[in-house]
Amino acid sequence: MAQTNINIRMDEDLKRQFDEFCSNVGMSMTTAFCIFAKTVVRQQRIPFEISTESDPFYNPSNIARLKKSIAQMESTGGTIHELNYDD
Repeated sequence: MAQTNINIRMDEDLKRQFDEFCSNVGMSMTTAFCIFAKTVVRQQRIPFEISTESDPFYNPSNIARLKKSIAQMESTGGTIHELNYDD
């Protein structure tokens, strides 16, 4: 199979961290990118979720649910329970 080169620009620190990760798991960056490309082609999608939200806890539906729960506790005088991790 014919080979080709790809040039990728990225932050120098990100490259260093990625190279270190790849080395730690026993592969080169080239191998990691080829695995990614083969997975994308095979699955016809990016093999992980891409989102603008940094923490799924703060998504709008979860915040709405939390606000509803808080309002319910405040209106009914709910009880707070603490978890005991010593058991």
